[in-house]
Amino acid sequence: MKKNWWKESVVYQIYPRSFKDSNGDGIGDIPGIIEKLDYLKELGVNVLWISPMLESPQDDNGYDISDYRRIYNEYGTMEDYEKLLEEAHKRGIKILMDLVVNHTSDEHNWFIESRKSKDNPYRDYYIWRNPVNGKEPNNWGSVFGGPAWEYDPQTEMYYLHLFSRKQPDLNWENEKVRQEVYDMMNFWCEKGIDGFRMDVISMISKDQSYPDGEMNGGLYGDFGPYCVHGPRIHEFLQEMNREVLSRYDVMTVGETSGVTIEEAQKYAGEDRNELNMVFQFEHVEDQGSDHGKWATEKYDFREFKKVMIKWQEELAGKAWNSLFLGNHDQPRSVSRFGNDNPAYRETSAKMLATCLHMMQGTPYVYQGEELGMTNAYFTELKDYRDIESIQYFHEYTEAGIYTPEYMMKCLMLRGRDNARTPMQWEDSHQAGFTEGTPWIRVNSNYKEINAKQQLSDPDSIFHYYQKLIRLRKEKPVIVYGTFEALYRDHDQIFAYTRTLEGEKLLTVCNFSEHVAEMEIPEEFQKKAECLITNLGRKDFGKKVILKPYEAFVLYRNQEDEK
Repeated sequence: MKKNWWKESVVYQIYPRSFKDSNGDGIGDIPGIIEKLDYLKELGVNVLWISPMLESPQDDNGYDISDYRRIYNEYGTMEDYEKLLEEAHKRGIKILMDLVVNHTSDEHNWFIESRKSKDNPYRDYYIWRNPVNGKEPNNWGSVFGGPAWEYDPQTEMYYLHLFSRKQPDLNWENEKVRQEVYDMMNFWCEKGIDGFRMDVISMISKDQSYPDGEMNGGLYGDFGPYCVHGPRIHEFLQEMNREVLSRYDVMTVGETSGVTIEEAQKYAGEDRNELNMVFQFEHVEDQGSDHGKWATEKYDFREFKKVMIKWQEELAGKAWNSLFLGNHDQPRSVSRFGNDNPAYRETSAKMLATCLHMMQGTPYVYQGEELGMTNAYFTELKDYRDIESIQYFHEYTEAGIYTPEYMMKCLMLRGRDNARTPMQWEDSHQAGFTEGTPWIRVNSNYKEINAKQQLSDPDSIFHYYQKLIRLRKEKPVIVYGTFEALYRDHDQIFAYTRTLEGEKLLTVCNFSEHVAEMEIPEEFQKKAECLITNLGRKDFGKKVILKPYEAFVLYRNQEDEK
C-alpha cells in the first residue's frame, strides 16, 4: 500500500461561525481560530477542515457563496486568512478549504447576470428550464424542503436549486463554468492551502433529460437517481484532477452521500486520478423512516456495525476510508451513538473515539467532539437557526405529516443545529465563545462540559483523544494494518483486529449500557500490552466482563517477543 501524509493525518473540522469569536459580535471568526491554534496543536491534529469562509449572504451559513475569491467580512479579511495559513503551517498544521461548486448563491455575480435575459453570456452558467403545463419542469423536491425549481418572472423560466432557492445549481455541462471553477481552485492552491473538502461533489453531473422522480410516499419526487453520481461525474473529476489537483501536493475528500462501495472505488481508487477519499454516509443515514432523517428511533447497533465493517473490508487495498461519526450536518455523536446521560457521557464518548480511531482510514474530529459535547435539545423553534430544520418543521406540520410536538422531538434529536452551538471553551459567560450575544444559543451544559476544565484533568475526554491521536503517529499498524472483524453478530460488542507484519492490535468496544462478556483471542491472552482503555482496566484474562461502554486496545509486537 502506498504511504501518504493524508493517510497518516487526523483532521479536525471547524465550523467557523461557532468556533471562537474574537471581536464580540457573536460570530466566530478567523482571528478566533488563530487564537486557538495552540489548543489544536496540543490535541495533536494536523489538518483543519474549515467550513466555508467566503463571501456569502449566509442563507445556508456560508454554503451559499457569492464571491469565490473574497473572505466573508464577518469572518475577517484576506490578510487574516493568509495569517491563519502561515500560523497553522508554523505549527505543522495543514488547512483544507471547503469547496462548494455544485451551486452558488443567487447573489453571485454570475447568477445576477444569468437571470437578466435568455441571451445573457452567463445564462448557461445555471440550469434553466421552461414551465411544463404552467408548472415546474419536473416533480423534484429540494433537500431543504419544497420544490427544487424556482420560477423567475423576469424571463418566465425556472432555475434548478437542489438545496435552498437562494442556491441555484451551476451547469457543469458548460465548459466555461468548469474552467472558472478550476481557475478559482488554482488561485487558492497558489495561496498555499493544503487541499479541499468538496461539498456535495457527487451532485455536479445531472441526467440531461430531467425526468420526474419516484414519490416514495413524500411530497416531491426523488432527484437522487438523476443527480447523484450522474453520467459525467468521473469525467469531470478526472478533468479537475488534471487541471488542478495533480499540480499540487493536496488532500481531497469528497462529500458523496448515497455512495456505494463500487462507486467509492471509482472516486477514490489509487489509480483513478480523482480524489483521495470520500465521505460515505451509510452509517449515519436513517434506515426505515418514510421521512428520511426526521424520526425519533434510536439507531440500530447491529446495522451500524455491519455497515462499518463492510466499508473496512470492501475498500481494503482498493480505496481509502474517511472515518467520522459527527460533522456540522449531523447530531452530536455522543448523543446519537453513545449515551449523553451524565453517568455515561464521558465513558461512551471515549469508547466511540476508540472504535473509530483504531480503524483503517483518516479520522475526522468534529469541533467539541474531543470534549464530549452533546445535543442542545432546544425545545422551541425560535432557538433554531438552520434553514433545513425550520423549513421542514413548517412543511411537515402544515401538511399534517407530523404534529408540532413530534416534529420538535425530531429536531431535538436530528437537527443540524445540535452540532452548531458555540464551542464550549470555559465555564464563564457564553462558554468563553464570545463577549457579546452569540448568533445561536450556547448549550446550557457548558459549565459541566468545557475545554478549560478538561485541559486540567488528565482523565478527561480531551486527553483521551490526545492519546489516541498520538498512538496513531507511533504505531504504523493503526494506519496501514489490515482489518478483521470479530464477534460480528454480538448485540453489544464491536471488536476487531489490525495486523501489519509482526504488529497486531485488538480493539474491543461495548456499545451498550449493560455489561457484556467476551473471550479474548488466544494470541492476546499472553504478552499483550494494553495501549489504551477508557475505564482504567489492568487485567485481561481469558474471559472479560466489560462494563457499560467499556473500551480497550491490546497490542502485540511479535518482533519484540523474539
